[in-house]
Amino acid sequence: MTAVDERGMAEFFAGFEPPDGIKAELLRGEVVMMSSPDLVHNRIVAEVQDQIPHRRWERLQTQDVDIIDEASEPVPDLVVLERGVSPESGRLLPCRLITLVVEVVSKTSVDRDYGVKRSIYAAGKVPAYLIVDPVMAQCVLLTEPHGVGDAADYQVQRITKFGDPVPLDLLDVELDTSGFGTLPGVRPHRRP
Repeated sequence: MTAVDERGMAEFFAGFEPPDGIKAELLRGEVVMMSSPDLVHNRIVAEVQDQIPHRRWERLQTQDVDIIDEASEPVPDLVVLERGVSPESGRLLPCRLITLVVEVVSKTSVDRDYGVKRSIYAAGKVPAYLIVDPVMAQCVLLTEPHGVGDAADYQVQRITKFGDPVPLDLLDVELDTSGFGTLPGVRPHRRP
């Protein structure tokens, strides 16, 4: 896709209004739409958010993120940034302000969460990306982003099974995963 095409897609997406109950993201020039999440998903997001101290950290659900030099505007399940650094208003939160993004895997988002979003967040130099996977009952914490564009990735990957704590050192938090639910009847995958 050329730069003109990507700019045109970003302009289109800025004015795009998905139907009620549908979440839309721009991922490397493609508009991706998803239906409303499962209760397991929403409960995990709420549990993660509740464990991050709100006095120091701003915790935003489904906030559109502006990834520099990408035709991407992902909408993570949870965005964490220091209090007082975000703009007062606006649809897009600049990626350079973010400390942690969290994505909770659904039965249809496995490849996006483990693949394209991993690369997009690394390209945006988001310091930490936490994938909470109720299909495989595990958390994958990715840190130390490097590279640009499609070749961007995280240098450090830590996999933790549900029930074991996940150290979120950048937030000075140890995440308790013992209450995270799983998605029954969903076919296992081989990611990360």
